[in-house]
Amino acid sequence: MTTAILSALPEEQAGLVHALAQPHPPSITHAGRAFWRGEMHGRSVVLALSGIGKVAAATTATALIERFGATRIVFTGVAGGLGDGVAVGDVVVARDFIQHDMDASPLFPRWEVPGYGRARWPCDAALTARLEAAADACLQRLAAGRRHTGLIASGDVFVGSAAGALGLRRSLSDAGHDVLAVEMEGAAVAQVCADYGVPFAAMRTISDRADDTAHVDFSRFVTEVASRYADEIIGEFMRSL
Repeated sequence: MTTAILSALPEEQAGLVHALAQPHPPSITHAGRAFWRGEMHGRSVVLALSGIGKVAAATTATALIERFGATRIVFTGVAGGLGDGVAVGDVVVARDFIQHDMDASPLFPRWEVPGYGRARWPCDAALTARLEAAADACLQRLAAGRRHTGLIASGDVFVGSAAGALGLRRSLSDAGHDVLAVEMEGAAVAQVCADYGVPFAAMRTISDRADDTAHVDFSRFVTEVASRYADEIIGEFMRSL
C-alpha cells in the first residue's frame, strides 16, 4: 500500500519531505511536477506538489495513481474559512467537496458535474475518521485551533473579498450546500480518485476568512503555522495506518 500526500505549495510540504525515511531517489520530476518517494513511520509514501488550481491538481493526482501506484491520497494545505465559527488557525477535515465554479446550466443543474449526475464528491469515510482523530490529537497537544468536518468548495478563483465570500456562501447554502471552507484543488482530486476507485481524504488549515485581508501575511502563515500543522497531523495519521 502506498500513501500519497499531496499539497499545492512547497511551504505546505517542506517538513514532510524532510521527515521521509530512506528516500529513493531524493526527488523525481514527472509531468513537470516534483515527487519524493520513501517511508514514513514504516509506511510507503510518495509526496507530491500539484501547484495551484483544479487542472494542476487533477494532473498530479492522476500521475500519483498511474505512475507511482498510489493506493490512497491525502491532501494537506490551506484554505479560506467560510462557515460560522471557522477561524484562522482552525483545521477543516473534508467530508466532501463541491466545485463552486461549475455551471453547465441550463443543460445541467448548477454545480452538477456533467456526466456524473452529482455536484458533491465524498471523501473516504475510514480515512476521514483517521484524519479527524489525528487532527484532534495534534490540536490538543499544540493547544491551538479547533477541528471542523464538512463540505469544502473548490474553484479556479481566489476568493479574496468579503462580498465575494458572502455571495459564494449564500448561493451554495441556498441550494443546500453548507460550506465550511474554500480552496482551489480538492474537488478535482476527489473526482479523479472517484474515477480510479482510490480512497481520498483531505485537511485544510484555515489561513484567512476569504475576505479583503486574505492576502495579508499569507506566506508567513503557511510557513509558520500551516506547515507545522501538516507535519504534526500527517505524522499522527501515518502512525495510525
